[in-house]
Amino acid sequence: MNHSEDQLRVMINRIPALAWSCLPDGTPEFLNQRWLDYTGLTMEQALNWGWKGTIHPEDLGKLMGTWQRPLSSGEPGDVEARMRRFDGEYHWFLFRAEPVRSDQGEIVRWYGTNTDIEDRKRAEGIIHESEKSLRLMVDGIAGLVAIMTPDGEVEFANNQVLEYFGKTLEELKGWTTSDAVHPDDLPQAVAAWMHSVKTGDPYDVDHRLRRADGAYRWFHSRGLSLRDAEGRIVRWYNLLTDIDERRRAEEKLRRSEAYLSEAQKLSHTGSFGWSVPNGEIHWSEETYKIFQYDRALKPTLELVFQRIHPDDRDIVQQTIDRATNERADFDIEHRLLMPDGSVKYLHVLARMLEASSGVPEFAGAMTDVTAVKQGEEKIRQSEIELRQIMDLGPQQIGVLGPDRSRLYVNQSALDYHGLTLEEWRSCSPDRLVHHDDLERVENETQSKFLSGSPHEMEMRLRSGDGKYRWFLFRFNPLRDEHGRPMRWYVAVTDIEDRKQAEQRLQNENVALREEIDRASMFEEIVGFSPALRAVLSRVSKVARTDSTVLITGETGTGKELIARAVHKQSQRCLRGFVSVNCAAIPRDLIASELFGHEKGAFTGATQRRLGRFELAEGGTIFLDEIGELPAETQIALLRVLQEHEFERVGGTGTIRTNTRVIAATNRDLEAAVAAGIFRSDLFYRLNVFPIEVPPLRERKEDIPVLVEYFIDRYARNAGKDIRGVSKKSLELLQSYPWPGNIRELQNIIERSVIVCDTENLSVDESWLSRRQPLAAELKPELDLTRQSRQLAAQQKEIIETALRESGGRVSGPAGAAARLGIPGSTLESKIKSLRINKNRFKSADSSTHPI
Repeated sequence: MNHSEDQLRVMINRIPALAWSCLPDGTPEFLNQRWLDYTGLTMEQALNWGWKGTIHPEDLGKLMGTWQRPLSSGEPGDVEARMRRFDGEYHWFLFRAEPVRSDQGEIVRWYGTNTDIEDRKRAEGIIHESEKSLRLMVDGIAGLVAIMTPDGEVEFANNQVLEYFGKTLEELKGWTTSDAVHPDDLPQAVAAWMHSVKTGDPYDVDHRLRRADGAYRWFHSRGLSLRDAEGRIVRWYNLLTDIDERRRAEEKLRRSEAYLSEAQKLSHTGSFGWSVPNGEIHWSEETYKIFQYDRALKPTLELVFQRIHPDDRDIVQQTIDRATNERADFDIEHRLLMPDGSVKYLHVLARMLEASSGVPEFAGAMTDVTAVKQGEEKIRQSEIELRQIMDLGPQQIGVLGPDRSRLYVNQSALDYHGLTLEEWRSCSPDRLVHHDDLERVENETQSKFLSGSPHEMEMRLRSGDGKYRWFLFRFNPLRDEHGRPMRWYVAVTDIEDRKQAEQRLQNENVALREEIDRASMFEEIVGFSPALRAVLSRVSKVARTDSTVLITGETGTGKELIARAVHKQSQRCLRGFVSVNCAAIPRDLIASELFGHEKGAFTGATQRRLGRFELAEGGTIFLDEIGELPAETQIALLRVLQEHEFERVGGTGTIRTNTRVIAATNRDLEAAVAAGIFRSDLFYRLNVFPIEVPPLRERKEDIPVLVEYFIDRYARNAGKDIRGVSKKSLELLQSYPWPGNIRELQNIIERSVIVCDTENLSVDESWLSRRQPLAAELKPELDLTRQSRQLAAQQKEIIETALRESGGRVSGPAGAAARLGIPGSTLESKIKSLRINKNRFKSADSSTHPI
């Protein structure tokens, strides 16, 4: 017996496992060499309960308490605890104890093993973190996710489902979801569900669902079936996407779905010894359990290979042959095919030992890693399913590192950008994001990323064809146990249609506000004189065309009203009418006002601004006081009339325009052309269809009608009952020459209504008498002289500006004459007549000026 025990101890000392034995009362009796080597203790130090010093302080109490139960009951027992290695590092071990009884049934000794399960513990931690990550990803998706049985019972639902319906998961399992479907949508939803259950086709339907507060919202419901190997449906994966805002024209999509799986955590380890020459094999009880052989059966290599999976037998045989020939350790993973058809995964580690007799032997341990493998496989399948689910929807989904490095993006995003995953990870930010948004996004998100706060923002993304669309980004962090972000999960929703709708509405509002602000007394054209009828006849003829119209006439004759009449009778009447007073805008800003500007085009240009031509797109733009346009703006307007295109100030891209141009002026443009202050080519482009509005003194028969119209308007506003005008006042009004035209008449009537206290309106003659001498002394010669002086001053200013920009050069491609669009000889003549010293504009480096 002692000899057999000695042999057993020798074998136990050689196996690569920690083994020990105790007396019936639990007092340590023996610890194998592997145990001593691992802990760094001697046998003397370990015995007499000295081994307790190797147990982690937090686990010692549990270990001792568990050990007392087998000692009391006499039954086998096991417990997990951390054990300190000789270098001070702790590893998790599975402590197992088995009693050995005498023929009389009394316990004579306890045998035990300590199996290193550190890898299993770490795998369990990884699986736990993976489950946590997957669950957070599902809960972070902007959609309602549910997993259902083939019969439609809810198995899993993310937090959005629970919050939306106001129910717990247990309540949902026994709940008929049809109760939440809008009655009008229920027949269609039921029919679609029954069809999908019968055929296995995807469930795809739009319907309204009742929220916990009783409100209904539209959802797009899509369900996919999961089949087993026999093709039977075992599960339904459903994603409910809120499309309520899209139904109401803003079209907000929130789609995402995830899959969550759990992996079983199980690990068993057995030991073995193998004598190579005689083929003798010794197994521990756990090894028998792993191979599912009866302990009465003597293990052999033949029995081992009966269990090894047929596909792995060759590699196992090659490994054993190489180890025996080279007398080397081996480490291998392979599968076992069990009698019931199940498959186990084994990790086998063996060490080559040289016996005193020189006979080679192997001592090793095998660990059943099936649970870990199954867990890894389930996680892999879950990730595949999750990515497939994320790739199903049009919503872009991405994952960023804690430092915002790009880790993953779904197929929808890659298709949009026209990139591979590697190209997306390594490309520069301006390949993805509009350059105007980069600085803003960085400034807005810097603090949010540093604090780890969930946030959202809007930016433009570049597609594969180089075009940009607006997207809404939602960022949600995944945190570690210390609360630090480990990952950023990003959901990206296309909002281009909403942005365009907002921009169109803004443009229309701008045009409408300006139209209202500029509204004058001319709500209608009042009058029936032959001169007015002739004008209206020309308006009717030209309105149906897209021809450019030039309206001339004195101040206050209603030129803008005529322009509006042309627009209202045209095919563009449903689009905007944008009015611009060219004389009211500073010269330096008129180009920006008409054509818009880019961000940074000049000081104060903090963002892109649309010009009036873009606001009037498809409609009509009215350029009042066209004669006041600077020379450089005249060139840009000429390009619009000729090529139907322009560039924003500071921009490089050409913008096409479909806008009708109507211009107006009270100046003599032909005289301005002759004076060189208005481009002749622009004049001829504007003067395609001229309309001259007659002054009021040439429409005396319209004065009574206008007077009646203004009395009615202002009397109603003042709350007065004025039924007419005195005969004397009407004669006075008809005899007055009205140098201020209809605007002056309007002011006189409004003033008279304010002071009137009777039913008949009277006009104070003194209000007109001061104007009579001026009206009587109006001389064409004085008008021409005054206009000539004004033209000369403007002409001199324009010529000096051109000379300054050309460095004093008159002729040549870069000379002032070319800039002004007139012959050089004409400009020389003008310089002499206006007494301009062109030499003072010559720069020192004029010789290097580009030719």
